[in-house]
Amino acid sequence: MTDKQLTIGGLETVYDALATAIDQAGPDKAQLFLVKLALLQANALGDEAQFQQQVNAALQDL
Repeated sequence: MTDKQLTIGGLETVYDALATAIDQAGPDKAQLFLVKLALLQANALGDEAQFQQQVNAALQDL
């Protein structure tokens, strides 16, 4: 597991980029875009267990 974490400013930048990309994908393709992004990020992470932990964390308090 990596010790790297984004700053608040970095998180805001990522949020803005994600929101813009979701808007660009449009309502009909937003879900497909998010799945593709998740798979790319899982591959970049290179750790199935850590990815599953992140999935579980994201499901909390929806």
